[in-house]
Amino acid sequence: MAGEIVKAGGNATALICDVSKSQSVRLTFEIVFKERRLDILVNNAGISHVGTLEATTEQDFDRIYSVNVKGIYNCMRASVPHMKSQGGGVILNMASIAGTAGLNDRFAYSMSKGAVVAMTYSVAKDYLPFHIRCNCISPARVHTPFVDGFLKRNYPGREQEMFAMLEKSQPIGRMATPEEVASLALFLCCDESSFITGADYPIDGGFFNLRG
Repeated sequence: MAGEIVKAGGNATALICDVSKSQSVRLTFEIVFKERRLDILVNNAGISHVGTLEATTEQDFDRIYSVNVKGIYNCMRASVPHMKSQGGGVILNMASIAGTAGLNDRFAYSMSKGAVVAMTYSVAKDYLPFHIRCNCISPARVHTPFVDGFLKRNYPGREQEMFAMLEKSQPIGRMATPEEVASLALFLCCDESSFITGADYPIDGGFFNLRG
């Protein structure tokens, strides 16, 4: 991603960080703080898991929690003091409709995304006096390499059939594109959305309100 930004004429630096480890996050953010302000934090690191409660092992649960929940906690905790000292900032967390809707076979993943929504509301409330805005985005199914890989592993030879079925499960008749999610993220991070905080924005193709 950093390489693409540079090729487009921008300025970007890539740093390796394990968001599930507080020390890794702290050291990475210290490098950032030495060189520049941190005006925007987008918590986009996340992993998925397919399975009901009974099909989710303790190891599965801990792995999802360490990245999807603790990872966001670590990054916000590292960045908020810096944002307070500089007079404000913007935090955008990546949640999911799984956090507020009942989805089949997504027990651990849904748990983690529900926690993201709750953390977003809490941080938005607590840091209003410090001019820190905090929102989250809750996408429905997005066509990413994860979807293609999931279909290839679980439905070999039936990928196109199952892909069409997944698309039809969205009321709008297709999956979202990463670019559509990115456009909403850009809006919520820029000055045009300066009156918005403590909001969970669904980008779900009508999933919540238009299902039969």
